[in-house]
Amino acid sequence: MKPLLNKYSFTLCSFFFIISIVTKAQTPLNNSEKLATFCKFWGFLKYYHPAVADGSKDWDNIFIKKYYGINDLQSKEALNEFYLSWLDELGEVPVCKKCSPPGNDDITYNLDESWMKDDQQFTVELQSKLQFILSNRYLGKRYYANLYPFTGNLKPSNEKAYNDSIYPSAPMRLLTLSRFWNIINYYYPYKNVITDNWASLLTTMIPKFVDAQDTLNYHLAISELVANLHDSHSLFLSPYEVKHYYGNKVPPFKYKVIDEKAVVTSLYNDSIGKKFDYQVGDAIIKIRGQNIEDVIKDRCKYIGGSNRPAQLKTLTYVLLNDTTDQVKVTIERNGQQLEKMLPLYQTYAEMKPQPVKKELYKLLDGNIGYINLGELEIKQVNDIMKKLEHTKALIIDVRNYPKNTVYKVANHLNSESKKFVKFTRPNNDYPGTFKPVPAISVGRNNKNYYKGKVILLTDEMAQSHAEFTLMALKTAPNVTVVGSQTAGADGNVSTITLPGNFKLYMTGVGVFYPDGTPTQRVGIVPDIEIKPTINGIKAKKDEVLDKAIEIARQS
Repeated sequence: MKPLLNKYSFTLCSFFFIISIVTKAQTPLNNSEKLATFCKFWGFLKYYHPAVADGSKDWDNIFIKKYYGINDLQSKEALNEFYLSWLDELGEVPVCKKCSPPGNDDITYNLDESWMKDDQQFTVELQSKLQFILSNRYLGKRYYANLYPFTGNLKPSNEKAYNDSIYPSAPMRLLTLSRFWNIINYYYPYKNVITDNWASLLTTMIPKFVDAQDTLNYHLAISELVANLHDSHSLFLSPYEVKHYYGNKVPPFKYKVIDEKAVVTSLYNDSIGKKFDYQVGDAIIKIRGQNIEDVIKDRCKYIGGSNRPAQLKTLTYVLLNDTTDQVKVTIERNGQQLEKMLPLYQTYAEMKPQPVKKELYKLLDGNIGYINLGELEIKQVNDIMKKLEHTKALIIDVRNYPKNTVYKVANHLNSESKKFVKFTRPNNDYPGTFKPVPAISVGRNNKNYYKGKVILLTDEMAQSHAEFTLMALKTAPNVTVVGSQTAGADGNVSTITLPGNFKLYMTGVGVFYPDGTPTQRVGIVPDIEIKPTINGIKAKKDEVLDKAIEIARQS
């Protein structure tokens, strides 16, 4: 019996040895990393493969089908066979004789090819095939990506809305992530200044989309994704999210975050203020028993902004919201802490807001002119500039959204034409690269230009066209910018449609000073920084304007 036992022992050991070798030969996959390669692979083919970029395939539908195929794959070897088979299904890619590498002037820092050269994920054969597609990319009319005429920013096209998909299946949720991620990856001019690496963020966000257990968590995942762009043009707040996470009832006043406190800046209706004892300058430091700074931290995860001031500005849309008619708060007033109930309203009409009179222009003491650029119409420019042409100084308020008056105003402020901005635009023949656009000018030869001091007022309310306007008006002689950092989102906006017919936005062109200095996230930086204080708000002072008047009066 002993020889027989040895025989079976040898056979059994040999079996386990073979199994061990086979197991070691199969490289296991991390699920999030696997799905990240899937999203990148699908997006790359969408914009580069001749059999896909022309729109001849229902690429969304193929994404859903392939999701079910890739979901069961457990090894690198199986994953590579899956991708190679997929490429075979699409057919041979013809050699592109007109395809050329980026030119010397082309901007390539956003083009990321590293993922397709990853030895940890892809075999040499698959890497070679992907590189061949890259070098022989599609050059025809793109089905999924057009560019707006003149401005040149992306105009996503033929993206299905799936109107009923407010909480779709897991593969459709991943499609939402993949569509947005790839549009940003290939067409967002500021991908290089996103705080978190865009490729790494994809891997991080995948489980939040795929494993989202309900509508709210899915919508919060979209909000978190969009917030990570750090773009003041980009915000996702679905009605469902507002109602069930933040609350759709709002306080009866405007407020601003200062020193991590929610400070009342104006009441919609004085009678409500008297009834519930709320005053301008009250600083809310707790809500629902939670420190307001902790609420700010929690909610900023889902609220984007190019910089901190812009993020806090957007946060005021929802910071004090709730689902109830009133909520307990703690406020600071005159050095004392008071606990109060804060009334909340579902519509602004319920609060009967009093009309706010905004001055277009005025003459201040000391022969100082003031113009509110948010109220000024193009047809009014010549008349008002004529009235103020002999003032000692001219204060132009750009803490608002101007009405396309920039060129006409600049004609009055400049003695000659001056370059003030240059752009970068997506190169649709080579997705992921961008083309520089020569600098454009403002002003004209004008002997009768305004000779006094020019003082521009700004803060985080100045965004996009307001920032463009500031760049132009800064070319005037003897100009000073007073206030605080602007919103840091200049450039034309592109609209992205996601499943559920959700509309998201991104800055679509790169905007720079003529010397190449960036404006995205940085904003327009003031020469003299002045920010509103709680004491100033309480005293109903405009501290930024007061500083401008002080400068204007100096000889």
